[in-house]
Amino acid sequence: MVIVRVEGEVRPTEDEGKVRQAILNVFTPEHIEVEVRGKNKVIVAKAYSLKSLTKLHRLLRTERILDAARSILKKNASERSLVFHLNKQAAFQGRLSFTEAYGESPLGPITFIIEDVDVEKLIDWLAPKTAHGKPLWEIEMPKE
Repeated sequence: MVIVRVEGEVRPTEDEGKVRQAILNVFTPEHIEVEVRGKNKVIVAKAYSLKSLTKLHRLLRTERILDAARSILKKNASERSLVFHLNKQAAFQGRLSFTEAYGESPLGPITFIIEDVDVEKLIDWLAPKTAHGKPLWEIEMPKE
């Protein structure tokens, strides 16, 4: 069974509701909770279906960043899992901006962890190859 986990740390200067909204702008969870990790709060959203990534799929096309997304996703893929990070402030605005885990985003990133999935098919669905900015193919969401 696929597991999609999305996390966003709530920094002391941040509004918890805004971090939650940033996650909800790019992901459709089945449940969402706040975990306390030491002195920090982390919003953790989970889903057990690739349907939860439909907003991300749509935004990748709206933002016209399929080539960049494909490159980043492939770089962060392993055999059965995929981990990548989005800028929290951009996500709050309903935009996508990929970032590194540390250093690039002063308020910390939103981290996607997708496990137990056919990574190649997932990447082909989310971010197919393009020519002149147009997808060379569109495939159905991979079976789970």
